[in-house]
Amino acid sequence: MPSEATAPAASIGDLPAATLSLEPGAEGGSRLAGWLRSRFSDGHRFLVLCIVVGSLCGLAAVGFHLAIHGLFEWLWGWASAGSTGRFCAILLGAPTLAGLAVGLVVKFLAPETAGSGIPQTKAAYYNHGGKISTRTGVFRFLLGMIYVGLGNSLGREGPTVHFSAAIASRIGRWAFRDPVRVQAMLPVGMAAGIAAAFNAPLSALTFVFEELLDNFSMKSLGGIVVSVVIAAAISRSILGEDPVLPVRLSEDFQTSPWMLVAVPLGIATGLVGHGFVRGILTLRMWFRGRGTAPWLAPAWGGLACGAVALAAWFLTQGMGDARHSVFSIGYDSLVAAFDGHLAVGVIGVLLVGKFLAVLVAYSSGGSGGLFSPTLFLGGMLGGLVGMGLVSSQHAGHWIPALPPDSQAVGGCVLLGMGAMFAAVVRCPFTSLIIIFEMTGNYSLILPLMAGNMIAWQIARRLQPVGIYDSLLLQDHIILRKLPAYRGMQDYRKLPVQAIMSYEVFSLRESESACAALLRSSGEQRSFRAYPVLNGDGLLAGVVLREDLARAGEDETVGDIASRERLLTVFPETPIRDAARQMVDRGHRQVPVVSSADPRKLLGWLTLNDIVRRQNEAEG
Repeated sequence: MPSEATAPAASIGDLPAATLSLEPGAEGGSRLAGWLRSRFSDGHRFLVLCIVVGSLCGLAAVGFHLAIHGLFEWLWGWASAGSTGRFCAILLGAPTLAGLAVGLVVKFLAPETAGSGIPQTKAAYYNHGGKISTRTGVFRFLLGMIYVGLGNSLGREGPTVHFSAAIASRIGRWAFRDPVRVQAMLPVGMAAGIAAAFNAPLSALTFVFEELLDNFSMKSLGGIVVSVVIAAAISRSILGEDPVLPVRLSEDFQTSPWMLVAVPLGIATGLVGHGFVRGILTLRMWFRGRGTAPWLAPAWGGLACGAVALAAWFLTQGMGDARHSVFSIGYDSLVAAFDGHLAVGVIGVLLVGKFLAVLVAYSSGGSGGLFSPTLFLGGMLGGLVGMGLVSSQHAGHWIPALPPDSQAVGGCVLLGMGAMFAAVVRCPFTSLIIIFEMTGNYSLILPLMAGNMIAWQIARRLQPVGIYDSLLLQDHIILRKLPAYRGMQDYRKLPVQAIMSYEVFSLRESESACAALLRSSGEQRSFRAYPVLNGDGLLAGVVLREDLARAGEDETVGDIASRERLLTVFPETPIRDAARQMVDRGHRQVPVVSSADPRKLLGWLTLNDIVRRQNEAEG
């Protein structure tokens, strides 16, 4: 992907009239453009397009929801109708075949349809002027439906954001010739998709501002609100007015004792959320480093996901209403946990099973989102804490004024959901509002705020870059182009993988110094220094070009490298810390190595890179 970003989108409603001209295009398009100009003012024309985007995205999101639900219910019914062997074969084979379909499509037809779609949407907005191809949107819909509908343990919300953004992008490119206006249509579609997927219009607004736009400008609200209202109205008209999670909690919760619960729960979810993010990023790189064909990775991930989900299902038989929640989305068991219908053993198995299943499904390149799994994991972790409170109550050690049994468990489930969302997705305002909108419960808002902020701060401290931006970094997309990293203070906290060179010219340990010089000159790679690899492709050292030129006839590159002090940094090392180490040790360039294997070369970092990017950030 290109690394050059376009200028940020202008605020909706403050563009000059000339930018609202419709693209002439075909003759029919010209007639429609002329009719719109004659009937509507510039502002009204934009409003009409926002209504169209909201309607189309709402219908697409509802169709996606129904398709996933219907496909998985059919699969489960088909598998359950036969013997145990057939049941296992179907629920192992279906996720595997879905992963194979994703791998083939990503490899040969639509490379941007792996993962959740939110990182791709951000890259499209900042690096490609808001342009997402229609083909990408169509395949995102189909692959998300197949992958999640056939049992893989991911969510529908991220893909909904991506194909909704593709719809808005298509309409923007048809309607406007000004690139700024095309870019401005993307958040309109993104918000509409979130509103319809979660039945949560307020959360849709805050998520777009926190994750995509990185500001809360009131001038940007107009068109986004219109699309959100239309999409949410369509969703409620078809799917019903009830929240996504139809749970009922007591309205007489007392705030003070629940604050005592929210603090340790926030700490626990912050740590678990960090482990979840690190697990995804690490396992994703592991899958990429395998020697097998990359398009097979989602199939292996689907097989592993099916195996973990089947194991969880067999382990929880006869232990309560576990159903099949490690498979697919799993909101049914989340509702059961709210109502106190799950035993502590079931909750523990579902928590571990879902954690592992999501790791392999997402990291292997599956097509699905992380919103639903994050909420599920937080709910189950909260459920464990709630069961502990219930046990304490039965033992006579009870915090005063906390409700008994199921209400205590349900309250902890709600707090866990919000805190885990804050720790993983890193949108603190959205994490507060989305729980209220998804459950219809407001009574625990203050403890929810406390737990969410604690979890968010812990996750930020342990890993400053959030999961979506970290995924972009792994795909070699430079995050300094995103608005969250404006200014030198934020820039210095970025990991070196944001600015390092991924394509590295290396020398072989066994070749002679003369041969190495000739090869580097012949390939026009006359650099000041080079990393040296041994026969196994592992880092053996670094040599300076001037040392190669002074070397004797019989000296090898390895002989020279053995005399140099080796300094390495990890991809996660902050730019500030890497620069300090390089200056203190007198190095102008260092190899970047894997934290899991310090001899595996990943990239190359120079002081010139740091200074050049620093000047760009300051400018």
